Amino acid sequence: MKKIVIGIATQEAIRTRALAIARGERKPAAGEPKIWFTSMRSLAEVLSDDNRALLKLIREQKPESLNHLAELSGRAPSNLSRTLKTMERYGLVELRRQARQVQPVAKASEFLIQAA
Repeated sequence: MKKIVIGIATQEAIRTRALAIARGERKPAAGEPKIWFTSMRSLAEVLSDDNRALLKLIREQKPESLNHLAELSGRAPSNLSRTLKTMERYGLVELRRQARQVQPVAKASEFLIQAA
């Protein structure tokens, strides 16, 4: 499992960086953040103790569906689904759709935080 580098910067700084990359004026260096948050608070909400424990559970138990993960974690399926969709938006989890089930897959086991 890989380490994900996470950056924290203002919305304007994130936007300016993304536009410079899109225009070809800037090339991201190896090791630069690929995931960005606008504040420590928003980062803390997504990577709370409970959510990091959830990622660990997904990594270790490899649940085959959201219902299986709900059973393993003791969390309500609706709450779990909402949390995982947020984590998927940030690239922390992949939700693999297979037939009538969705399998959660953790994308990282470690996080390196860089604050600007």
